[in-house]
Amino acid sequence: MKKQDALTALSALAQETRLDIFRYLVEQGPQGVTAGQIGEQFGLPPPTLSFHLKTLQQAGLVERRRQSRSLIYSVAIGAMNDLLAYLTENCCSGHPEACALPVCDVDVDVDVDGHGTNPSLKQGQ
Repeated sequence: MKKQDALTALSALAQETRLDIFRYLVEQGPQGVTAGQIGEQFGLPPPTLSFHLKTLQQAGLVERRRQSRSLIYSVAIGAMNDLLAYLTENCCSGHPEACALPVCDVDVDVDVDGHGTNPSLKQGQ
């Protein structure tokens, strides 16, 4: 990850509502949730929710897909791991594997309907 990409991601997360949405999507896993479910979870009107989701998407932290008539949003696990790796690349005198930092396991199965299992955390990859 380049410094500018990290700054864009961190900037998107530096707002309370977007950070809450991102953390919620992390909890939901790769299957994601509908925009309506996110809006209900946080009590956000559609225009406000749309603004925050667009900002997270532009930062590469959230992915969107269409499922029938619904838009499904999920965390971009690879981007999240890349950001964590960038932030910790010099950890433990340049040996981050010694710190056993958790990363999200991206080897998850998601079927065409968007159903899958939540990713697990692995230590020090």
